[in-house]
Amino acid sequence: MSKSLEKQNHFHVLLQIFIASTKLGLTSFGGPVAHLAYFKDEYIDRRKWLTDKTYADIIALCQFLPGPASSQVGISIGMLRGGILGGLVSWFGFTVPSIIILVVFAKLYQTFTLDGGGFIHSLKIVAAAVVLHALIGLGKKLTPDKTRLSIAIAAASLMLMFPSAWMQIVIILAAGLLGLKLFKDRAESNIEPFKVTISKKAGVVSLGILIASLIVLPLIARATDNRLVDIFDTFFRVGSLVFGGGHVVLPMIEREVVPPGLLSPDQFLAGYGMAQAVPGPLFTFSSYLGTMMEGIVGAIFATVGIFLPSFLLVIAALPFLNFLRQHSAFQGILMGVNASVVGILLAAFYDPVISSSIFDATDFALGVILFALLNIWKMPAWLIVLVGVGGGYIFGML
Repeated sequence: MSKSLEKQNHFHVLLQIFIASTKLGLTSFGGPVAHLAYFKDEYIDRRKWLTDKTYADIIALCQFLPGPASSQVGISIGMLRGGILGGLVSWFGFTVPSIIILVVFAKLYQTFTLDGGGFIHSLKIVAAAVVLHALIGLGKKLTPDKTRLSIAIAAASLMLMFPSAWMQIVIILAAGLLGLKLFKDRAESNIEPFKVTISKKAGVVSLGILIASLIVLPLIARATDNRLVDIFDTFFRVGSLVFGGGHVVLPMIEREVVPPGLLSPDQFLAGYGMAQAVPGPLFTFSSYLGTMMEGIVGAIFATVGIFLPSFLLVIAALPFLNFLRQHSAFQGILMGVNASVVGILLAAFYDPVISSSIFDATDFALGVILFALLNIWKMPAWLIVLVGVGGGYIFGML
């Protein structure tokens, strides 16, 4: 096959990836679990790009990595289909629609000075219901026994007593060490091997870039005292260290932007509530935050910063997946880390979520109704936003 024909075929593959991922980016409401179902329907059942077994293995890989699992699954599928550029195209199509919506919302928020309005307060109550729903779901999955529940409670207590981004990192590291000691004998065995095409050399280079960036970026940010560099450093660090998916990004980012005064608690939670109403990954909440801090350029730096680690981690992990998944010590570490994630989210549920949203009996009643609709009647999150905003206005008139 000639080089020109190969390029033409590769372009056709990339175009297919872009069309499929953009369709998903416009229609994938409901959070990470729902995203994986949409992916299966589009990529596996309809387009036959992967087998069910390969898809299950990719999901298993991304559950082991920090960052947004559904986005990493989409990136992995794109890479297997069209190389590293295919992964980038897959991410772009799936993510950009929600980025645009949240950037526009941030500009409207600033333009019309929405602080303190009933709309914003309703979004904060929506955020409370959604975070509680996520907390219960994660708790059932990640803390199924007394030992892991104890780790979660200890993590929550430490976060409430010593709230800071660095404390969160210390808790995650300590929980990983505890997991290594306590859970390595509970690791899953007989895991099927996973075929990959990325070289181990590329994986090592990617991991090296990630580690070097985590070390160098804070130094550059301190030396330059530039807001955009600070934003990129903050969101890159969050994207590299957040375990547990989109909802767990809430406490880590909050510690980075609210106490320093970059955003008010109202601004922060309003954006988080709005992020529930859009399709695509919850990590695009970063686009809203970046816009609020430094306009469109800030949105670009924040979005690239929080998603870049996902690319580096997927490239780094794929070549070594067989070893990592079979190694009992690695599985034990992740069991401890995941338990601490539940505690960190529990602390965030109290502060800033509840402390900034539930002020009286009316707020509490609306929050209970929204939580029941979400948890018992399984109403999708985007519809909860509409009900919450409408309910906020109705309750406000009573």
